[in-house]
Amino acid sequence: MGTVFSFDVRGGEPAAVRAALAEAVAGLHGADALFSTYREDSQVSRLARGELAVSACAPEVAEVLELAAEAERVSEGWFSTRYQGVLDPTGIVKGWAAERAARRLAAVAGVRGVSVNGGGDVQLLGTPEAQRAWRVGVADPLRPGGLAAVISAAGTEELAVATSGTAERGAHIVDPRTGRSAVTDLVAVTVVAPSLTWADCWATAAFAMGARAGLAWLESLPGAEALLITAGDEVRCTGGLAARLG
Repeated sequence: MGTVFSFDVRGGEPAAVRAALAEAVAGLHGADALFSTYREDSQVSRLARGELAVSACAPEVAEVLELAAEAERVSEGWFSTRYQGVLDPTGIVKGWAAERAARRLAAVAGVRGVSVNGGGDVQLLGTPEAQRAWRVGVADPLRPGGLAAVISAAGTEELAVATSGTAERGAHIVDPRTGRSAVTDLVAVTVVAPSLTWADCWATAAFAMGARAGLAWLESLPGAEALLITAGDEVRCTGGLAARLG
């Protein structure tokens, strides 16, 4: 997927954890093989060219396309699976794949905590230690090496943190209305929610909307909190984000 994944698994019998980790990594490579738009032989590429029907694809393809359609509906079109008129669900695949890997690892007997980080987007399950919660640093897009915030998973068994912006990859987020790079006053949007699949989608959609509309929309989403940073170094947060800082 063009990025680095890392895993932190706490508890569980070592051999069982190693086996589950091998399965999780194989699942990530399998997702890349199915969904990569850079591989001519991927099922998504063949689907986009009309060589396959969804019914002839692996069941994961239908699952992801259904989730993407829901994201498009909830965001009123600001999240889209099409790029320049061509099917491209990659905006949802990384978060979905990382969350699926995390849940696979968390299902191992005796595992008490899992953290899966896919290119800076993180799915957290359980706890790393008794009386200690997972914590995730959010990079400051305007101050390389600095942190804009630290998110704590205290009090919850499931938390995801996803960021969309221009600091790492430049202007890569597309405005679905124009098909061109989104023109926005934002440099980064970080969304905190139970599921990385949705946090990743919501961060992308809100970034394309811009600070004012994006913040208002994120406030309307149940279970989601967010931190938005503008090019003018203004920080805007949803009302409940303070409870997740620490």
